[in-house]
Amino acid sequence: MKNYSNKKGRLEEIMAFLKKPTAKYSLGTLLIVGFVTGIIFWGGFNTAMEMTNNEEFCISCHEMRDYVYEEYKDSVHYSNRTGVRATCPDCHVPKEWTYKVVRKIQATNELWHKALGSIDTPEKFEKKRLKLAQNVWKAMKKTDSRECRNCHDYKSMDYTEQGRRSMKQHSKGLDKGKTCIDCHKGIAHSLPAMYEVDPSAAVGH
Repeated sequence: MKNYSNKKGRLEEIMAFLKKPTAKYSLGTLLIVGFVTGIIFWGGFNTAMEMTNNEEFCISCHEMRDYVYEEYKDSVHYSNRTGVRATCPDCHVPKEWTYKVVRKIQATNELWHKALGSIDTPEKFEKKRLKLAQNVWKAMKKTDSRECRNCHDYKSMDYTEQGRRSMKQHSKGLDKGKTCIDCHKGIAHSLPAMYEVDPSAAVGH
């Protein structure tokens, strides 16, 4: 009976403390709760970001799987003699954490268009292909083809191993301060059909 009374008394003390903690313990509790919450949020955020940063996730919607992914499978980035494959996030998502977060936030706009069905048919996609491609080209130009240069770098190139035309073009591009996307549009996906659109829109002049 005595033990029961002691336990009951302690429980009442704990409840009283939680209801009216002192200023000292209120601050400490707040800091601890904030710290633990921060760790949980940070871990959850990073986990979710990495879960959406792989090829399987990228092609989980049919717009990507049936259109651009099929084109990519025919490219040198998918299959080549060295067996080194560049997947969707390698080319379209920055590796640096800050830039990656920005890109993921921007990607929420793509979810909105998924819900709207903006490119849910081949006809809709082809109609918007030029605009979509221009958006990617513009972004790559702005970052000096940052994601391309994760694997390809002027300083690491052995020009003696390149063909005569490649060596000439790369040397010229380096001298003129050009970036990868200036010359290498359509390297992993088909170029937009131009029809009556100014052809310069496809080559970035």
